[in-house]
Amino acid sequence: MKRMTSRSKNLIRPLVRQLHGYVPGEQPKIKGLIKLNTNENPYPPSPKVVAAVKAAVDGRLRLYPNPTAEKLRAKLAKLHGCKPENVIIGNGSDEVLALAVRGFVEPRQAEYERRTDLAKTTVQFFTPSYSLYPVLADIHGAAKNAVPLNPDFSMPGVAELKRGKQWNFNAALTFITTPNAPGGRGYKTSELEKLCHAQKGVVVLDEAYVDFADENALKLALKFPHVLVARTFSKAYSLCFQRVGYFVGHPGLVTALDKTRDSYNVNGLGQIAAEATLGDLKFYRSNFKKIITTREWLARELTKLGFRVLPSRTNFILAKPPLFPAQEWLQKLRDKKILVRWFSAPEVSDYLRITIGTPAEAAALVKAVREIAG
Repeated sequence: MKRMTSRSKNLIRPLVRQLHGYVPGEQPKIKGLIKLNTNENPYPPSPKVVAAVKAAVDGRLRLYPNPTAEKLRAKLAKLHGCKPENVIIGNGSDEVLALAVRGFVEPRQAEYERRTDLAKTTVQFFTPSYSLYPVLADIHGAAKNAVPLNPDFSMPGVAELKRGKQWNFNAALTFITTPNAPGGRGYKTSELEKLCHAQKGVVVLDEAYVDFADENALKLALKFPHVLVARTFSKAYSLCFQRVGYFVGHPGLVTALDKTRDSYNVNGLGQIAAEATLGDLKFYRSNFKKIITTREWLARELTKLGFRVLPSRTNFILAKPPLFPAQEWLQKLRDKKILVRWFSAPEVSDYLRITIGTPAEAAALVKAVREIAG
């Protein structure tokens, strides 16, 4: 990208000039790479979903999609035991996360600084966690409150958070990734409920990986008027390409967010694909079991080879490699045409995040590790 001239630089808001955007995982540019770096499902969508999308590639492409994803919301409401008014659909769960910042958080402005009402301007999250959260806060001009997880990536309890005094129970918006990313640890619904009960502002429980876990916290979104649960069709349902995600929560929160979303924000083929997905859940649940089985096998094999593998309730593992620094392992594996993910943040820089692929891909990774380790 070309460097900005002084004139073009002056046309851009100072806030935007200072932004550091979200960095996605590497996308392969050469053939033959095994892609274990972006937590995609290794299995394709249900044949019924593919057929439904193909059948919709017709004259309808000239038309706008349903602006509120009405049919999809109705199907999700039936699945989750709520009403369509409890559901809002987004262009991936990333969009609904952004809507939450836009809808519930005040940008930092002089009037709030004077009133010392900083809680209204605060986006809060644990760290390490999804690296999009601070980016969304920065885009909005909000304050950030990043609070460390425990060293083993477990979540501090309410009493512990109160003793630590860094956690803000009045923050306008709190994101909690459950199960956590990039750590992979699952959190008990009972723990989350205590924290939601203590929190005064809006809480988003980001359950992008929940289909690979032992329990979910959806009931909290239907119990508390200030809690939203985020879900996505990307990770578990093989629809990354279509970008469909959603919130479940109180109709008052959903209505507010609906005012701030883009018109026709979810494309028609994505809506059709998601609807068809919900009609073939048996197919996907079988895939979940296969991914979990591969996850447990890979964790055991890497442990035998000297890796420290953290417990995971997701479709990836976080593993500390032996012999070489994690960043060096990243390159050595890439030289063998295997992509994994490394993060520079101090809390996780000693680890590699490895997506759970097919059994054959997992076996290829283990073979490459043995070769590298000598």
